[in-house]
Amino acid sequence: MDQQILNLHKVWQHEMKTVSQTKLPINFDEIVSAVFTAGPSFYFVLDFFDMSVSQVSSAIKAVHGLDPAATTFNDILELMHPDDLDFVAKAEQKIIEMFDKKIGWDKLLLYKGSYCFRTRMADGSYKLLLHQNLVLTLDEKGGYAKSLNIHTDISHITSKNNYKVSLIGLNGECSYTEMDVISKQLETKVYSKREKEILKLIASGLTSRKISDKLCIALDTVKNHRRNILKKAGVTSTAQLIKESMVSGLL
Repeated sequence: MDQQILNLHKVWQHEMKTVSQTKLPINFDEIVSAVFTAGPSFYFVLDFFDMSVSQVSSAIKAVHGLDPAATTFNDILELMHPDDLDFVAKAEQKIIEMFDKKIGWDKLLLYKGSYCFRTRMADGSYKLLLHQNLVLTLDEKGGYAKSLNIHTDISHITSKNNYKVSLIGLNGECSYTEMDVISKQLETKVYSKREKEILKLIASGLTSRKISDKLCIALDTVKNHRRNILKKAGVTSTAQLIKESMVSGLL
């Protein structure tokens, strides 16, 4: 096994890794359909117990030219651009550190991890993919067991990786976006539940007035939230906001 891929495997050998097999949740199909994708994508389930993959979607054939029935986890890892493997390892390590030191492992099922990397496509070229990850099951000790991984081709949106990682809170949890894992200057952007709600409505094309009516809040409140969201995202237009939100996994 390539040393960089071996180093990536070592990141997941954490004390919170599962020590037993678990079953997929009965609403698995519903979970998959709820994850937003902005381009050609495929998904698979990773079992941390033995690092095997299952539920590999047939779309992996069109995206990577791989046989979904025979694909292994290492097959997927080996498609990553060699220059991005170190970043992926650091991104995964950052996610683990966030649960270790800030969020708490009891909230593991309430977050979606997200970052980008370049990967080899079916035609041999390298394109930028958005990786989204949701832990689906825990073992009896609370260790991470099975996870849903969705990879989406976003090269039509951008070809430039921001080399940052995001943890998107579900069910009202705070989101931590664009965490810099390359340098030591972390610039974490935290979005509130209301800001995420308004962001999704903006992305769906609603005006501030319509958002105000839908959420039963004052128009000026919506405008203030909108300004704060743009400021946090570091952009000046709605088009830029939606693009950056897709790349960071907020949408």
